[in-house]
Amino acid sequence: MKKLLYVVLLALLPFSLNAESNLDKILSTGVLKVGTTGDWDPMTVKDPATNKYKGFDIDVMNELANDMGVKVEFVPAEWKTIVSGITSERYDISTSVTKTPKRAEVAGFTDTYYKYGTVPLVLKKNLKKFSTWDSLNNSNVTIATTLGTSQEEKAKEFFPKSKLNSVEAPARDFQEVLAGRADGNITSSTEANKLVIKYPQLAIVPDGEKNPAFLAMMVPKDDEKWNNYVNQWIKKKKSSGFFTKLLAKYNLKSL
Repeated sequence: MKKLLYVVLLALLPFSLNAESNLDKILSTGVLKVGTTGDWDPMTVKDPATNKYKGFDIDVMNELANDMGVKVEFVPAEWKTIVSGITSERYDISTSVTKTPKRAEVAGFTDTYYKYGTVPLVLKKNLKKFSTWDSLNNSNVTIATTLGTSQEEKAKEFFPKSKLNSVEAPARDFQEVLAGRADGNITSSTEANKLVIKYPQLAIVPDGEKNPAFLAMMVPKDDEKWNNYVNQWIKKKKSSGFFTKLLAKYNLKSL
């Protein structure tokens, strides 16, 4: 009778407590599957000539896999589907995403290791016209966003009067500004600083960063064993100076 009661209690426990942790699966198969978009310079960039990834996030994931003694497999993802890639178990973990309440409803987050601000980008020739955040919040203004990104939600918050144009990957919001189909877009200060170098016709609206955002990796929501493992790894790597050196390598500064 006691044995039967034990079996029944196990059956009533949440699935996550009975299911195999991703940590066990990774160590068993010897492969860490990582979802990444490859379109966020300098975090994750895919070289079309080689189909290989590089960047801050890629270095982080290679280091994690190396410390675990497994191989890393990068799984192509898009911003609009990066969360569903976690929930459908297409990969074990994602490269950096911004922590948002909407994503947290269905996915888990690791501890934060980088914080950035949000800034608008406009054409440099229009900088006098759009010199503040408020100047972009106008019914005559079009703001471009990339579907599925945290910036898409922020654009609705910051520019409620503006027309919003969400484009699907592999298209990017800043390309709409370059093409003249949008007056501006918003992105991380990390990416903005790279884009204005690569595209000198773009400029950052100068009245400051808003809405500090926290970066983390996404993991399955209820897999506490795997999440705790990654968090302990992050803590250890912070103490060793790994993240400090990596930020310097990519000329990044966390807020």
